[in-house]
Order: sequence, then structure tokens, then C-alpha cells
Amino acid sequence: MNSISEDIFKFFLPEENLVSEEELTSGHINDTYLVKGSSNKRYVFQKINKDVFPDVPGLIMNKVQVSRHLHEKLPHLPKSERERRVLTFVRSKDESYYYQDKNGNYWNVTLFVEKSQNFESVKSASVAYEGGRLFGSFIRDTEDFDTGKLIEVIPKFHDMSFRFEQFDRALEGSVEERKERAHDLILKALALRTEMQLLEKLKNDGEIRIRVTHNDTKISNALFDLEGKGLCVIDTDTIMPGIIHYDFGDAIRTICNTAREDETNLDLVNFNKEYYDSYLKGYLEALGNSVSVLEKKYFPLAAKTMIFIMALRFLTDYLNNDVYYKTNYPEHNLDRSKNQFKLIDSFDAVMGEVS
Repeated sequence: MNSISEDIFKFFLPEENLVSEEELTSGHINDTYLVKGSSNKRYVFQKINKDVFPDVPGLIMNKVQVSRHLHEKLPHLPKSERERRVLTFVRSKDESYYYQDKNGNYWNVTLFVEKSQNFESVKSASVAYEGGRLFGSFIRDTEDFDTGKLIEVIPKFHDMSFRFEQFDRALEGSVEERKERAHDLILKALALRTEMQLLEKLKNDGEIRIRVTHNDTKISNALFDLEGKGLCVIDTDTIMPGIIHYDFGDAIRTICNTAREDETNLDLVNFNKEYYDSYLKGYLEALGNSVSVLEKKYFPLAAKTMIFIMALRFLTDYLNNDVYYKTNYPEHNLDRSKNQFKLIDSFDAVMGEVS
């Protein structure tokens, strides 16, 4: 039985017939399918998880608007090449970009980017550099987009004071056994409280400008051509207003950890300075004059802050008896938090004082 119903397919592609579909399993939240039509074109059909995102139509229009804007930045390229470098959303027969099925789920469709590849992790400095160049280009090319046109897809997503409020409540309500096992990590979190809220303070004081931000800049959300050059930024569900440091720091957190984020042998968890330098080089080259001296000053702190926010969220969930993240064993979230705190220790050793 097909997951893509005839109604859904024909709503977006009335002139075609469904030939084949294949589920793509890289995402953790939404259901995504690679679909081939009778024209031999391939498409990506996405069902968005309405239980995670409170305003799915708004989310879809965020990414459609930004994609249109990015297309307009490439007038010198033929249409076929623009469609390889920017996500292209398929407009339906009634001129909308989403379909709501009988179960209330929302669907949207993009063209599949042919002759592309992506990577689940970084294995070379060149991939880190190209990733930096690609995500830096995304920031540069959206700097003149009016962020007032975007909804906040996940409210307070990177709000550190909010994450500490969650942590405080979890700590107050946690069972003694979990608090005892997490004792050392709790002390580390509390010791970093002031430093880790500095970027938020600068943002709230208007010292750092609000931009269009991607908010999920792991390397698997970058497409590369078959020669390994950065091609296209994908998975734009979390586009919303933010500061550049969220995107930079989240990319560094995932690119520069020498181990999986739930690796329990902490001797394997280290901060890869070579990948940091390579990503930063590509990022700055792409940004050019689009980044201020003050923004550049706080890039190292951004990396530390985004590592910390995940350490804190894993720790908070552990204290809350694992109600948010999926776990495979009772101490899974605690191990994840230990991993990220070890990465912070390695970061401090390699990078020195950053705030």
C-alpha cells in the first residue's frame, strides 16, 4: 500500500501519475518520501508532524518565502541550475503549497536535487569548509529578507533563560536517585549559568542583529555535488528569526565532536579544532561584509553555548524521567549529557577563554 495517496499526489502533480515511492529515513520528526512521477522527474513529499509544530501552514510559508528569496539571488543561473542550488517548492493545483489530508496532517513537496550527496558526519576538513561556505551563503543571501514575515516555528527554541527555567523545575521535582547520579553535571550547569546567557543578553539588548536563521545546521542538512562542493541547504522546517550564533554554534557542535553524541567512552569525545577552523574559514569567506566585527567576536562563545544548551537539555530530560528524547536504556540521557559536557571541557582546553 502506498503511503502517498492518489489524492495527495494529484493535488500537487495533476498532470502526472505516481510511478514509485521510497521512504527516506534520515529525519527524526517528519515522514519523508522520494517519489517518482510518470515524467521521470523525482520529488520529495514530506508529511510534517503537527504534534511537534504548532503552526504547520506558517512553517511551510516560512520556507517557501525564503526559498523564493534565494532563487531571486541567482538570476544569472539557468532555471535548472537554480533548482539544484535552492529548494524548489511545488505549488498545488489550487495555488497553495500544502495539502491537509483526512487525518489533519500537512504535506508539502519539493523537487528532488539530482546528482547530489550528503554526509551524516564530517570526515575531512574539506567537507567542513564546504559546509561552512554553504551555510554562510545562506546567511548572506537572506540578510535583506524581512524577518517580520516569518513566524516563530518553535517558540523559545534557543532561549537559554527558558532552558534554565526548565532545568530548575526538573531539578526541583526530580527523584533523589537521579539527582545523585547527575550531581557533578548539575554543578557544572550551575557554574556556567551566567556565561551561557551572555549571547541571549546581547540579543535582547539589541547588540546583535536579528536575521533569518536555519536552526538545524548539522552537516546532513547540506547537499554536496558529486565532486564534494557545497550545493544546497535543505531541511528548512526550522527557519525563523534568530541570531547568526545559533546557526554557527549548532553546526560546530555536530561537526567538531570526534564521537557520537551518546558515546559513553568519554576518552573518545574531543573537540576537533581543525574542523572548527575549516568551517569558520568557509563561513567567513561566504559571509564577506555581511557579518559584523561584534558578531565575529562571539563565534567561539556561540560554539560553546550551543554545545552547552544540548548538555543542559539532555540533563533536564534525565531529571524529568526521560519525557522528551527517545532513550534506549535508563541512563541514555545522562550519558548524552556527560558526552556534551566532556565536549565543553575539550573545547575549553583547545580554544581557551571565549567570553
